[in-house]
Amino acid sequence: MIDINLIRTNPELVKENIKKKFQNEKLKNVDEIIKLDEKIRELKKEGDNLRSSRNSLSSQIGLLMKEKKIEEANGLKSKVQANNIRIGDIEKEEAALSLELKKLMMTIPNIIADDVPIGKDDSENVELEKFGEPIVPDFEIPYHADILNRLGGLDKDSAGRTSGNGFYYLIGDSARLVTAMINYGRDYMINQGFTYCIPPFMIRSDVVNGVMSFAEMNAMMYKIEGEDLFLIGTSEHSMIGKFKDQIIKEESLPITMTSYSPCFRKEVGAHGIEERGIYRVHQFEKQEMIVICKPEDSMAWYNKMWKYTVEIFQNLNIPVRTLECCSGDLADLKVKSCDVEAWSPRQKKYFEVGSCSTLGDAQARRLGIRAKGEKGTYYLHTLNNTVLASTRALIALLENNLNADGSVNIPKALRPYMGGKDKIVPIK
Repeated sequence: MIDINLIRTNPELVKENIKKKFQNEKLKNVDEIIKLDEKIRELKKEGDNLRSSRNSLSSQIGLLMKEKKIEEANGLKSKVQANNIRIGDIEKEEAALSLELKKLMMTIPNIIADDVPIGKDDSENVELEKFGEPIVPDFEIPYHADILNRLGGLDKDSAGRTSGNGFYYLIGDSARLVTAMINYGRDYMINQGFTYCIPPFMIRSDVVNGVMSFAEMNAMMYKIEGEDLFLIGTSEHSMIGKFKDQIIKEESLPITMTSYSPCFRKEVGAHGIEERGIYRVHQFEKQEMIVICKPEDSMAWYNKMWKYTVEIFQNLNIPVRTLECCSGDLADLKVKSCDVEAWSPRQKKYFEVGSCSTLGDAQARRLGIRAKGEKGTYYLHTLNNTVLASTRALIALLENNLNADGSVNIPKALRPYMGGKDKIVPIK
C-alpha cells in the first residue's frame, strides 16, 4: 500500500505507474480515492469543529447553571445534544468511507523502481547475468520423474490415492537429498549472519492481507474451513507478519532471518499442476530469507540477497542466470524483483528456482512495521528471497549432476549431510 500523500500530491505519477504495469482498469480507482479522501477530511473537519463547539457549550452550561440561569442552560443543552447526534452520524459515515478508501488503496500497485524494464508479462523479462557454464552432455537426460523413479525415489501413485494430484512421496536417498539441500541452505545463511527460525505454518487473514494482494491470495492460499487461518505459501508471510504492529529500535536494524517451512499452494492459473513430475505441485519445502531494514539500505540488501542464492546453486554444480522482472510481471506490492533460473540440460533452457524482491514500505504500511529514531517513527522496508525450494532445486541438481549410467553425483557441499556419500545409484 502506497502513501496516500503521494496520491494527494502527485496523482499523475501514480497513474503513470499503473499504466506501466498494464493495469489501466485501476486508473479510475485513483480518482475515486481522491474523492473519498476529500470527503473524509471534510467530515473530520466538521466533526472536530462540532467537538470544539460542544466543549465550549459545555463550559458555558456550567457557568449558567451556577448562575441559576436554567432556561438558557437548557437551550445550550439542546445544541449540545444536536451536536452529539451529528457527531455520531459523522463518525459512522467516516468509518464506512474509510473502509471503502482502504479497500481501494490496497488495489493501487506500489511504485516500481526507475530501472525496472517495461513489459506486459514474464516473456519480456530481461536476462542480467549468467553464472557457470551451461553444459549439455553427450548422453540423453531423462525427465526428472524418470530419474527419480530409477533411483527408487518418487511415488506419485500412492500420493494420488492419499491426497490427489499435485502431491508426491519422496523416498530413500532422494528424500535425504532434499533434506540435505535445505540444511545446507540453512547453514549457509546462518554463516552469512542470518538468524534461523521455524515460523508458524498458518497465519490469520490480517497478516495475509498485509503481505500480498487479493489476487495473489486467491490464486495461492488454502483457507482452513471455519477458522480465520490460511496455510502459508511461503514462510516469508509469517516471518514478515512476526513484526506486525511493532515499533523497532533503530539499533536493532537490520533484521536478517532465514526460515524453514513447508509451503502449500493452490497453483490456480494457466500452468496448472504437473501430472508426472514435481515441478509445479501443491506442497513443497523451502528455505527462505527476509530482511527488514532502513529505507536507504534496502537496495544494497536486495543485491546481497540474490547473490547468496546464486552462490548456493553454484556450490551445487548448477549453472544459473538472473532475470530482471519487467513491470507487468511484478506483483502489486513489489518495487523491484529478479528471478534466479537454473540450467536444464534436458530442456536446453533455464527455469525458475527462486525469486528476490524488495517491496519498499508496502508491507510495512499494511502491517504497521515501523522504526523509532532520532527523527521520530517511520515505516521500514521489507525484502525476501528464496534460498532453496525443495522440488525445483532437486530437479536442477538431478539434471546437472547426472551420469550416463543413471547415477547422480552428490555435490561436495552436500556430502556431510548425506553421511559422506558421493553418489546415488539406480536401484537394480
